[in-house]
Amino acid sequence: MDILLVYPAYPETFWSFKHALKFISKRAALPPLGLITIASYLPKEWNVRLVDMNCEKLKKEDILNSDYVFISAMAVQRESAIKVIKQCNDYGKPIVAGGPLFTMEPDTFQNTVDHFVLGEAEELMDELVKDIKRNKFKRYYAKPNFCNVEATPIPRWDLLNLKWYGSMSIQYSRGCPYNCEFCDIAALNGRKPRTKTSVQLIRELQSLYDAGWRHSVFFVDDNFISNKSKLKKEILPAVIQWQETHDYPFSFYTEVSIDYSNDDELMDLMFKAGFDRVFIGLETPDPDSLREANKYQNIKQDLEESIKKIQSFGFEIQGGFIVGFDSDKPTIFDRQFEFIQKNGIVTAMVGILNAPRGSELYSRLLKENRLRGEISGNNVDINTNIIPKMNLEFLIKNYKNLVAKLYQPKNYYDRLKKFLTNYKVPGFSKAKIGFQEINAFIKSIIILGIIGKERKQYWGTLFWSLFKKPKALPKMISLSIYGYHFRKIAENL
Repeated sequence: MDILLVYPAYPETFWSFKHALKFISKRAALPPLGLITIASYLPKEWNVRLVDMNCEKLKKEDILNSDYVFISAMAVQRESAIKVIKQCNDYGKPIVAGGPLFTMEPDTFQNTVDHFVLGEAEELMDELVKDIKRNKFKRYYAKPNFCNVEATPIPRWDLLNLKWYGSMSIQYSRGCPYNCEFCDIAALNGRKPRTKTSVQLIRELQSLYDAGWRHSVFFVDDNFISNKSKLKKEILPAVIQWQETHDYPFSFYTEVSIDYSNDDELMDLMFKAGFDRVFIGLETPDPDSLREANKYQNIKQDLEESIKKIQSFGFEIQGGFIVGFDSDKPTIFDRQFEFIQKNGIVTAMVGILNAPRGSELYSRLLKENRLRGEISGNNVDINTNIIPKMNLEFLIKNYKNLVAKLYQPKNYYDRLKKFLTNYKVPGFSKAKIGFQEINAFIKSIIILGIIGKERKQYWGTLFWSLFKKPKALPKMISLSIYGYHFRKIAENL
Protein backbone atom coordinates (compact mmCIF):
# COMPACT_ATOMS: atom_id res chain seq x y z
CA MET A 1 0.00 0.00 0.00
CA ASP A 2 1.29 3.47 -0.89
CA ILE A 3 0.20 6.14 1.59
CA LEU A 4 0.87 9.84 1.05
CA LEU A 5 0.73 12.08 4.13
CA VAL A 6 0.13 15.73 3.26
CA TYR A 7 0.47 18.71 5.59
CA PRO A 8 -0.99 21.85 3.96
CA ALA A 9 0.85 25.17 3.91
CA TYR A 10 0.48 27.91 6.47
CA PRO A 11 -0.06 31.46 5.31
CA GLU A 12 2.37 34.11 6.55
CA THR A 13 1.35 34.38 10.22
CA PHE A 14 2.69 35.61 13.55
CA TRP A 15 3.76 32.09 14.56
CA SER A 16 5.03 31.00 11.13
CA PHE A 17 8.33 32.83 11.84
CA LYS A 18 8.80 32.98 8.07
CA HIS A 19 11.09 36.01 8.14
CA ALA A 20 13.07 34.75 11.16
CA LEU A 21 13.66 31.27 9.70
CA LYS A 22 15.78 32.79 6.92
CA PHE A 23 18.42 33.70 9.52
CA ILE A 24 18.95 30.02 10.36
CA SER A 25 18.30 28.69 6.83
CA LYS A 26 15.19 26.70 7.84
CA ARG A 27 11.97 26.14 5.92
CA ALA A 28 9.39 25.70 8.70
CA ALA A 29 9.14 26.39 12.42
CA LEU A 30 7.67 23.01 13.44
CA PRO A 31 6.96 19.56 11.94
CA PRO A 32 3.50 17.96 11.50
CA LEU A 33 3.55 15.99 14.77
CA GLY A 34 0.05 14.56 14.32
CA LEU A 35 0.77 13.03 10.91
CA ILE A 36 4.09 11.46 11.89
CA THR A 37 2.45 10.01 15.01
CA ILE A 38 -0.39 8.52 12.95
CA ALA A 39 2.23 7.08 10.58
CA SER A 40 3.49 4.89 13.43
CA TYR A 41 0.23 2.94 13.29
CA LEU A 42 0.59 2.05 9.62
CA PRO A 43 2.05 -1.38 8.77
CA LYS A 44 5.83 -1.41 8.30
CA GLU A 45 5.52 -3.06 4.90
CA TRP A 46 3.48 -0.11 3.57
CA ASN A 47 5.28 2.63 1.67
CA VAL A 48 4.61 5.85 3.61
CA ARG A 49 5.76 9.27 2.40
CA LEU A 50 5.26 12.70 3.92
CA VAL A 51 4.96 15.99 2.03
CA ASP A 52 5.05 19.00 4.33
CA MET A 53 3.97 21.81 2.02
CA ASN A 54 5.64 24.34 4.32
CA CYS A 55 8.95 22.81 3.23
CA GLU A 56 8.39 21.41 -0.28
CA LYS A 57 5.89 21.46 -3.11
CA LEU A 58 3.24 18.81 -3.53
CA LYS A 59 3.82 17.29 -6.97
CA LYS A 60 1.32 15.64 -9.27
CA GLU A 61 3.38 12.42 -9.18
CA ASP A 62 3.16 12.33 -5.36
CA ILE A 63 -0.61 12.09 -5.60
CA LEU A 64 -0.74 9.77 -8.63
CA ASN A 65 1.70 7.32 -7.01
CA SER A 66 -0.39 6.93 -3.87
CA ASP A 67 -3.32 4.66 -3.01
CA TYR A 68 -4.66 6.99 -0.32
CA VAL A 69 -3.87 10.57 0.66
CA PHE A 70 -3.96 11.29 4.40
CA ILE A 71 -4.35 14.99 5.18
CA SER A 72 -4.35 16.73 8.56
CA ALA A 73 -4.80 20.46 9.13
CA MET A 74 -5.78 23.27 11.47
CA ALA A 75 -8.14 26.11 10.63
CA VAL A 76 -5.27 28.38 9.58
CA GLN A 77 -4.39 25.88 6.83
CA ARG A 78 -7.94 25.77 5.39
CA GLU A 79 -7.13 27.54 2.11
CA SER A 80 -4.19 25.29 1.33
CA ALA A 81 -6.13 22.19 2.41
CA ILE A 82 -8.96 23.02 -0.01
CA LYS A 83 -6.46 23.24 -2.89
CA VAL A 84 -4.85 19.92 -1.94
CA ILE A 85 -8.24 18.21 -1.74
CA LYS A 86 -9.22 19.56 -5.17
CA GLN A 87 -5.99 18.18 -6.67
CA CYS A 88 -6.69 14.76 -5.17
CA ASN A 89 -10.29 14.88 -6.42
CA ASP A 90 -9.08 15.79 -9.92
CA TYR A 91 -6.69 12.82 -9.95
CA GLY A 92 -9.27 10.45 -8.47
CA LYS A 93 -7.33 9.66 -5.31
CA PRO A 94 -9.31 8.91 -2.13
CA ILE A 95 -8.70 11.25 0.83
CA VAL A 96 -8.58 10.44 4.54
CA ALA A 97 -8.91 13.71 6.49
CA GLY A 98 -8.38 14.34 10.19
CA GLY A 99 -7.11 16.92 12.64
CA PRO A 100 -8.81 20.00 14.17
CA LEU A 101 -10.03 21.53 10.89
CA PHE A 102 -11.90 18.44 9.72
CA THR A 103 -13.04 17.41 13.19
CA MET A 104 -14.70 20.78 13.83
CA GLU A 105 -15.89 21.44 10.25
CA PRO A 106 -16.74 18.15 8.52
CA ASP A 107 -19.72 19.81 6.83
CA THR A 108 -17.37 22.17 4.97
CA PHE A 109 -15.79 19.18 3.22
CA GLN A 110 -18.77 16.83 2.82
CA ASN A 111 -18.63 16.87 -0.97
CA THR A 112 -14.87 16.66 -1.38
CA VAL A 113 -13.43 14.35 1.31
CA ASP A 114 -13.96 10.58 1.09
CA HIS A 115 -13.19 9.48 4.67
CA PHE A 116 -13.14 11.43 7.94
CA VAL A 117 -11.30 10.66 11.17
CA LEU A 118 -13.11 12.81 13.72
CA GLY A 119 -11.37 13.59 16.99
CA GLU A 120 -8.34 11.72 18.25
CA ALA A 121 -7.17 8.97 15.91
CA GLU A 122 -5.19 6.66 18.20
CA GLU A 123 -7.96 4.24 19.12
CA LEU A 124 -9.31 4.27 15.56
CA MET A 125 -6.17 3.41 13.65
CA ASP A 126 -6.26 -0.39 14.02
CA GLU A 127 -9.80 -0.45 12.67
CA LEU A 128 -8.92 1.98 9.89
CA VAL A 129 -5.89 -0.07 8.76
CA LYS A 130 -7.94 -3.27 8.84
CA ASP A 131 -10.64 -1.66 6.69
CA ILE A 132 -8.08 -0.42 4.16
CA LYS A 133 -6.69 -3.95 3.84
CA ARG A 134 -10.20 -5.37 3.31
CA ASN A 135 -11.11 -2.53 0.95
CA LYS A 136 -14.14 -1.76 3.15
CA PHE A 137 -13.28 1.77 4.15
CA LYS A 138 -16.04 3.55 6.09
CA ARG A 139 -17.00 7.19 5.57
CA TYR A 140 -16.57 8.20 9.23
CA TYR A 141 -14.30 7.04 12.04
CA ALA A 142 -15.00 8.51 15.45
CA LYS A 143 -14.94 7.65 19.16
CA PRO A 144 -17.12 9.39 21.74
CA ASN A 145 -14.40 9.16 24.39
CA PHE A 146 -10.93 10.66 24.58
CA CYS A 147 -8.05 8.22 24.13
CA ASN A 148 -5.45 6.99 26.57
CA VAL A 149 -2.28 8.89 25.61
CA GLU A 150 -0.15 6.32 27.45
CA ALA A 151 -0.76 4.10 24.42
CA THR A 152 0.34 6.74 21.89
CA PRO A 153 3.38 5.52 19.91
CA ILE A 154 6.67 7.29 19.21
CA PRO A 155 6.39 9.56 16.12
CA ARG A 156 8.05 8.52 12.84
CA TRP A 157 10.94 11.03 12.91
CA ASP A 158 12.44 9.17 9.93
CA LEU A 159 9.73 10.67 7.68
CA LEU A 160 11.11 14.17 8.32
CA ASN A 161 14.09 15.99 6.89
CA LEU A 162 15.21 17.36 10.26
CA LYS A 163 17.38 20.01 8.60
CA TRP A 164 14.27 21.82 7.36
CA TYR A 165 12.87 22.68 10.80
CA GLY A 166 13.65 25.36 13.34
CA SER A 167 12.34 23.25 16.21
CA MET A 168 10.93 19.80 16.90
CA SER A 169 7.75 19.08 18.84
CA ILE A 170 6.56 16.39 21.21
CA GLN A 171 3.51 16.01 23.43
CA TYR A 172 3.29 15.06 27.10
CA SER A 173 -0.37 15.79 27.83
CA ARG A 174 -3.71 16.70 26.25
CA GLY A 175 -6.53 18.76 27.67
CA CYS A 176 -6.85 21.80 29.90
CA PRO A 177 -8.77 22.13 33.20
CA TYR A 178 -9.81 25.70 32.41
CA ASN A 179 -12.74 26.64 30.22
CA CYS A 180 -12.04 30.03 28.64
CA GLU A 181 -15.09 31.06 26.60
CA PHE A 182 -13.20 31.72 23.36
CA CYS A 183 -11.19 28.46 23.43
CA ASP A 184 -12.05 25.18 21.66
CA ILE A 185 -9.58 22.97 23.56
CA ALA A 186 -12.30 21.53 25.81
CA ALA A 187 -14.16 20.31 22.71
CA LEU A 188 -11.04 18.97 20.99
CA ASN A 189 -9.06 17.50 23.89
CA GLY A 190 -11.27 17.69 26.98
CA ARG A 191 -11.02 19.46 30.32
CA LYS A 192 -9.58 16.46 32.15
CA PRO A 193 -5.86 16.41 31.26
CA ARG A 194 -4.41 13.09 30.15
CA THR A 195 -0.68 12.54 30.55
CA LYS A 196 2.03 10.19 29.37
CA THR A 197 4.33 8.29 31.73
CA SER A 198 7.89 9.38 32.45
CA VAL A 199 9.21 6.19 30.81
CA GLN A 200 7.18 6.95 27.69
CA LEU A 201 8.31 10.58 27.55
CA ILE A 202 12.00 9.72 28.03
CA ARG A 203 11.69 7.12 25.29
CA GLU A 204 10.39 9.83 22.94
CA LEU A 205 13.20 12.23 23.87
CA GLN A 206 15.74 9.47 23.32
CA SER A 207 14.25 8.61 19.92
CA LEU A 208 14.50 12.26 18.88
CA TYR A 209 18.08 12.39 20.12
CA ASP A 210 18.91 9.16 18.24
CA ALA A 211 17.41 10.69 15.08
CA GLY A 212 20.11 13.35 15.32
CA TRP A 213 18.19 16.35 16.70
CA ARG A 214 20.12 18.77 18.97
CA HIS A 215 18.10 21.99 19.13
CA SER A 216 14.88 23.29 20.70
CA VAL A 217 11.83 21.14 21.36
CA PHE A 218 8.28 22.46 21.75
CA PHE A 219 5.98 20.62 24.15
CA VAL A 220 2.71 21.21 22.30
CA ASP A 221 0.52 20.59 25.36
CA ASP A 222 -2.62 22.67 25.83
CA ASN A 223 -1.45 23.42 29.37
CA PHE A 224 1.79 21.68 30.33
CA ILE A 225 1.29 22.25 34.08
CA SER A 226 -2.23 20.83 34.28
CA ASN A 227 -0.98 18.03 36.60
CA LYS A 228 1.61 19.80 38.73
CA SER A 229 2.06 16.97 41.22
CA LYS A 230 2.99 14.40 38.56
CA LEU A 231 5.34 16.88 36.89
CA LYS A 232 7.22 17.56 40.12
CA LYS A 233 7.36 14.00 41.43
CA GLU A 234 7.83 11.96 38.26
CA ILE A 235 8.22 13.76 34.93
CA LEU A 236 10.63 16.64 35.49
CA PRO A 237 13.12 14.68 37.68
CA ALA A 238 13.32 12.09 34.88
CA VAL A 239 13.82 14.79 32.22
CA ILE A 240 16.51 16.51 34.30
CA GLN A 241 18.39 13.24 34.73
CA TRP A 242 18.15 12.50 31.00
CA GLN A 243 19.29 16.02 30.05
CA GLU A 244 22.27 15.84 32.42
CA THR A 245 23.26 12.40 31.09
CA HIS A 246 23.15 13.70 27.50
CA ASP A 247 24.77 17.08 28.24
CA TYR A 248 21.59 19.11 27.66
CA PRO A 249 21.05 18.54 23.92
CA PHE A 250 17.60 20.19 24.01
CA SER A 251 16.08 23.42 25.20
CA PHE A 252 12.34 23.25 25.80
CA TYR A 253 9.39 25.59 25.54
CA THR A 254 5.69 25.08 26.14
CA GLU A 255 2.31 26.59 27.11
CA VAL A 256 1.25 27.22 30.71
CA SER A 257 -1.40 29.15 32.61
CA ILE A 258 -0.54 32.21 34.72
CA ASP A 259 -0.90 30.26 38.00
CA TYR A 260 2.48 28.79 37.08
CA SER A 261 3.93 31.70 39.06
CA ASN A 262 2.44 30.32 42.30
CA ASP A 263 4.70 27.26 42.35
CA ASP A 264 8.38 28.06 42.93
CA GLU A 265 9.35 24.38 43.04
CA LEU A 266 7.73 23.71 39.67
CA MET A 267 9.40 26.72 38.04
CA ASP A 268 12.77 25.69 39.46
CA LEU A 269 12.40 22.12 38.20
CA MET A 270 11.34 23.24 34.73
CA PHE A 271 14.31 25.63 34.60
CA LYS A 272 16.67 22.78 35.58
CA ALA A 273 15.04 20.53 32.96
CA GLY A 274 15.94 23.01 30.20
CA PHE A 275 12.74 25.02 29.72
CA ASP A 276 13.41 28.65 28.84
CA ARG A 277 10.17 29.89 27.21
CA VAL A 278 6.50 29.68 28.13
CA PHE A 279 3.47 30.89 26.22
CA ILE A 280 0.76 32.32 28.48
CA GLY A 281 -2.69 33.54 27.49
CA LEU A 282 -2.62 36.87 29.29
CA GLU A 283 -5.44 38.18 27.05
CA THR A 284 -6.12 41.59 28.61
CA PRO A 285 -5.40 43.78 31.65
CA ASP A 286 -9.14 44.57 31.87
CA PRO A 287 -10.78 42.46 34.64
CA ASP A 288 -14.27 42.94 33.13
CA SER A 289 -13.13 41.41 29.85
CA LEU A 290 -11.38 38.58 31.72
CA ARG A 291 -14.63 37.81 33.56
CA GLU A 292 -16.53 37.90 30.28
CA ALA A 293 -14.05 35.39 28.83
CA ASN A 294 -14.35 33.11 31.88
CA LYS A 295 -10.62 33.65 32.43
CA TYR A 296 -10.84 33.55 36.21
CA GLN A 297 -7.35 32.11 36.65
CA ASN A 298 -6.02 35.47 35.44
CA ILE A 299 -8.29 37.53 37.69
CA LYS A 300 -7.03 35.67 40.77
CA GLN A 301 -3.44 36.69 40.01
CA ASP A 302 -1.61 39.98 40.18
CA LEU A 303 -0.62 39.72 36.52
CA GLU A 304 2.33 42.12 36.73
CA GLU A 305 3.84 40.43 39.79
CA SER A 306 3.30 36.98 38.24
CA ILE A 307 5.03 38.01 34.99
CA LYS A 308 8.00 39.51 36.79
CA LYS A 309 8.41 36.41 38.95
CA ILE A 310 8.25 33.96 36.03
CA GLN A 311 10.85 35.99 34.11
CA SER A 312 13.13 36.10 37.17
CA PHE A 313 13.07 32.30 37.32
CA GLY A 314 14.62 32.13 33.83
CA PHE A 315 11.66 32.13 31.45
CA GLU A 316 10.82 34.32 28.51
CA ILE A 317 7.06 34.85 28.46
CA GLN A 318 5.40 34.80 25.06
CA GLY A 319 2.04 36.45 25.64
CA GLY A 320 -1.30 36.05 23.90
CA PHE A 321 -3.57 39.12 23.92
CA ILE A 322 -7.06 39.82 22.59
CA VAL A 323 -9.02 42.97 21.75
CA GLY A 324 -12.68 43.11 20.79
CA PHE A 325 -14.37 41.68 23.88
CA ASP A 326 -17.89 42.94 24.49
CA SER A 327 -16.61 44.59 27.68
CA ASP A 328 -13.75 46.40 25.95
CA LYS A 329 -13.82 50.18 26.05
CA PRO A 330 -12.17 52.48 23.47
CA THR A 331 -9.21 52.88 25.88
CA ILE A 332 -8.31 49.16 25.69
CA PHE A 333 -5.78 49.66 22.89
CA ASP A 334 -3.69 52.10 24.95
CA ARG A 335 -4.06 49.90 28.02
CA GLN A 336 -2.84 46.84 26.14
CA PHE A 337 0.17 48.71 24.79
CA GLU A 338 1.13 50.09 28.20
CA PHE A 339 0.72 46.69 29.88
CA ILE A 340 2.85 44.88 27.29
CA GLN A 341 5.60 47.53 27.37
CA LYS A 342 5.68 47.85 31.15
CA ASN A 343 6.01 44.10 31.68
CA GLY A 344 8.62 43.38 29.00
CA ILE A 345 6.48 40.93 27.01
CA VAL A 346 8.81 40.89 24.02
CA THR A 347 6.78 38.41 21.97
CA ALA A 348 3.24 39.76 22.23
CA MET A 349 0.70 38.22 19.89
CA VAL A 350 -2.36 40.48 19.80
CA GLY A 351 -5.42 39.30 17.91
CA ILE A 352 -9.01 40.38 17.43
CA LEU A 353 -11.52 38.16 19.26
CA ASN A 354 -12.75 35.23 17.16
CA ALA A 355 -15.12 32.38 17.96
CA PRO A 356 -13.89 28.92 16.89
CA ARG A 357 -16.37 26.08 16.54
CA GLY A 358 -16.56 24.06 19.72
CA SER A 359 -16.02 27.07 21.98
CA GLU A 360 -18.67 28.36 24.37
CA LEU A 361 -18.29 31.74 22.69
CA TYR A 362 -19.35 30.21 19.36
CA SER A 363 -22.47 28.73 20.99
CA ARG A 364 -23.36 32.00 22.71
CA LEU A 365 -22.92 34.18 19.65
CA LEU A 366 -24.83 31.69 17.48
CA LYS A 367 -27.82 32.18 19.78
CA GLU A 368 -27.32 35.96 19.63
CA ASN A 369 -27.13 35.83 15.82
CA ARG A 370 -23.69 37.48 15.93
CA LEU A 371 -21.64 35.01 13.91
CA ARG A 372 -20.46 35.58 10.37
CA GLY A 373 -18.72 32.51 9.03
CA GLU A 374 -15.78 30.55 10.38
CA ILE A 375 -12.47 31.67 11.86
CA SER A 376 -9.46 31.98 9.58
CA GLY A 377 -7.14 30.61 12.27
CA ASN A 378 -4.68 33.45 11.60
CA ASN A 379 -4.47 35.57 14.73
CA VAL A 380 -3.18 38.65 12.93
CA ASP A 381 -5.22 38.85 9.75
CA ILE A 382 -7.45 41.76 10.94
CA ASN A 383 -10.46 39.53 10.56
CA THR A 384 -13.12 38.25 12.93
CA ASN A 385 -16.03 35.88 12.50
CA ILE A 386 -18.11 37.70 15.13
CA ILE A 387 -20.16 40.89 15.03
CA PRO A 388 -18.49 42.90 17.83
CA LYS A 389 -20.24 45.38 20.07
CA MET A 390 -17.45 47.85 19.37
CA ASN A 391 -17.72 49.55 15.97
CA LEU A 392 -15.93 47.17 13.59
CA GLU A 393 -14.14 49.89 11.62
CA PHE A 394 -12.94 51.49 14.87
CA LEU A 395 -11.80 48.09 16.20
CA ILE A 396 -9.78 47.21 13.10
CA LYS A 397 -8.20 50.65 12.76
CA ASN A 398 -7.06 50.74 16.39
CA TYR A 399 -5.98 47.11 16.32
CA LYS A 400 -3.70 47.77 13.36
CA ASN A 401 -2.28 50.84 15.08
CA LEU A 402 -1.63 48.83 18.27
CA VAL A 403 0.28 46.06 16.49
CA ALA A 404 2.27 48.58 14.42
CA LYS A 405 3.15 50.52 17.57
CA LEU A 406 4.22 47.38 19.47
CA TYR A 407 6.66 46.37 16.76
CA GLN A 408 8.20 49.74 16.01
CA PRO A 409 11.92 49.18 16.66
CA LYS A 410 12.14 51.62 19.58
CA ASN A 411 9.21 50.08 21.44
CA TYR A 412 10.27 46.52 20.69
CA TYR A 413 13.86 46.98 21.87
CA ASP A 414 12.72 48.93 24.93
CA ARG A 415 10.76 45.95 26.20
CA LEU A 416 13.51 43.56 25.11
CA LYS A 417 15.91 45.44 27.40
CA LYS A 418 13.31 45.48 30.19
CA PHE A 419 12.88 41.72 29.89
CA LEU A 420 16.62 40.99 29.86
CA THR A 421 17.10 43.12 32.98
CA ASN A 422 14.79 40.78 34.90
CA TYR A 423 15.80 37.55 33.16
CA LYS A 424 17.78 34.72 34.78
CA VAL A 425 20.09 33.13 32.20
CA PRO A 426 20.18 29.29 32.12
CA GLY A 427 23.63 27.93 32.93
CA PHE A 428 23.48 25.31 30.17
CA SER A 429 22.88 27.85 27.38
CA LYS A 430 26.55 28.80 26.97
CA ALA A 431 27.37 25.34 25.59
CA LYS A 432 24.79 25.61 22.83
CA ILE A 433 26.52 27.99 20.41
CA GLY A 434 27.07 26.13 17.15
CA PHE A 435 27.34 26.88 13.42
CA GLN A 436 23.60 27.63 13.15
CA GLU A 437 23.79 30.23 15.91
CA ILE A 438 26.98 31.83 14.55
CA ASN A 439 25.44 32.01 11.07
CA ALA A 440 22.30 33.65 12.49
CA PHE A 441 24.42 36.18 14.39
CA ILE A 442 26.34 37.16 11.25
CA LYS A 443 23.10 37.54 9.28
CA SER A 444 21.61 39.63 12.09
CA ILE A 445 24.56 42.03 11.91
CA ILE A 446 24.00 42.48 8.17
CA ILE A 447 20.19 42.52 8.03
CA LEU A 448 19.41 44.21 11.35
CA GLY A 449 22.61 46.08 12.16
CA ILE A 450 23.48 47.48 8.72
CA ILE A 451 20.46 47.33 6.40
CA GLY A 452 17.47 47.40 8.76
CA LYS A 453 15.60 50.40 10.11
CA GLU A 454 16.19 48.97 13.61
CA ARG A 455 20.00 49.24 13.33
CA LYS A 456 20.29 51.97 15.98
CA GLN A 457 18.28 49.98 18.51
CA TYR A 458 19.99 46.71 17.53
CA TRP A 459 23.51 48.01 18.24
CA GLY A 460 22.42 49.90 21.34
CA THR A 461 20.82 46.79 22.86
CA LEU A 462 23.68 44.54 21.76
CA PHE A 463 26.31 46.66 23.50
CA TRP A 464 24.07 47.13 26.52
CA SER A 465 23.75 43.34 26.74
CA LEU A 466 27.52 42.84 26.30
CA PHE A 467 28.34 45.07 29.24
CA LYS A 468 25.29 44.61 31.49
CA LYS A 469 24.24 41.01 30.84
CA PRO A 470 26.76 39.22 28.61
CA LYS A 471 25.37 35.73 29.30
CA ALA A 472 22.03 36.86 27.85
CA LEU A 473 23.56 37.88 24.50
CA PRO A 474 22.33 34.74 22.61
CA LYS A 475 18.79 35.44 23.86
CA MET A 476 19.12 39.09 22.82
CA ILE A 477 20.19 38.10 19.29
CA SER A 478 17.42 35.51 19.02
CA LEU A 479 14.73 37.98 20.09
CA SER A 480 16.12 40.65 17.78
CA ILE A 481 15.62 38.22 14.89
CA TYR A 482 12.09 37.45 16.09
CA GLY A 483 11.44 41.18 16.22
CA TYR A 484 12.36 41.50 12.55
CA HIS A 485 9.75 38.86 11.68
CA PHE A 486 7.09 40.47 13.87
CA ARG A 487 7.76 43.89 12.33
CA LYS A 488 7.31 42.45 8.83
CA ILE A 489 4.00 40.89 9.90
CA ALA A 490 2.88 44.20 11.43
CA GLU A 491 3.81 46.11 8.27
CA ASN A 492 1.75 43.70 6.15
CA LEU A 493 -1.45 44.08 8.18
